[in-house]
Amino acid sequence: MPSKPAPTVAVACVTQDRPEDVLALVAALREQTVPVASLCLVDAGREEVPRERLEAAVDGAFRLEHVRSLANLGGAGGFALAILTALATGAERVWLMDDDARPVDPDCLAVLLEEAEARELSVVSPLVVAPQDHGALAFSYRLGGRLTRSRAALEPLGFLPGYAAFFNGALVAEDVFFRIGLPDLRLFLRGDEVDFLVRLRRAGVAFGTSTRTAVAHPPGWDEEHEVLPGRLKVVVPGTAFKRAHFFRNRGWTTWHYRRVVQLGADLVGYPLHYLRRGDLRGLAETAARYAEGMRGRGFGGPR
Repeated sequence: MPSKPAPTVAVACVTQDRPEDVLALVAALREQTVPVASLCLVDAGREEVPRERLEAAVDGAFRLEHVRSLANLGGAGGFALAILTALATGAERVWLMDDDARPVDPDCLAVLLEEAEARELSVVSPLVVAPQDHGALAFSYRLGGRLTRSRAALEPLGFLPGYAAFFNGALVAEDVFFRIGLPDLRLFLRGDEVDFLVRLRRAGVAFGTSTRTAVAHPPGWDEEHEVLPGRLKVVVPGTAFKRAHFFRNRGWTTWHYRRVVQLGADLVGYPLHYLRRGDLRGLAETAARYAEGMRGRGFGGPR
């Protein structure tokens, strides 16, 4: 019997002033053993990615949809626009990719497609590893009740059900967006992936992570702080702008979806983190933003 043709895959990517990263991503996409059909790039940078360099890098390997956004829509709005553009090309699956992420292996897409078919998944994600060390996870994972950054610790498991890094290499069937919608524009930056995760779970969508392949992305190690070694961590973004959006969105998703366990962990973790550092102002600012999100206030872009 003839083999079943691979689904049409469009890559949805958002970029802001990272032209070299985008060109490196294009090079990695061209190396995939299963070709992508198109790259749908939403470009919200102060200076757009040079069109001539971008077209030369693609060199006809796949269709290029370069959407210039003069407004900063944030990660959530940018991905919503990129996904809609990808769906408009007729894609059967959308490969979500940050501009500074890239597949580690030439068979990354092939593995994800194979896992999606074999396990009947609507969403399948690769592991996310650090570009400087492909043996280290870019974001810690809770395994057996303890936090780990070891890729080797997860690889023998083969598959992690109900876990995915959505905007760093997740491959999503097009019907998923019609079932649960697009990333929420209100969340703008940080927290949109948590909202997407909860909606997937509530809709009963089958998803998970294959440990057989990986995407490299700058790690979030500087933002992760363990308050109970190996047991409990908190995430504190490095800039005031990111912290404002992160804690507001965290408050909103926690309260809106009644994430009681997450609320309890935050009520323990963040006071411990700030009080150990004697940073009462940081604790007060975090609490204010968190409460603002719980009340559904303070949404909006950078304007």
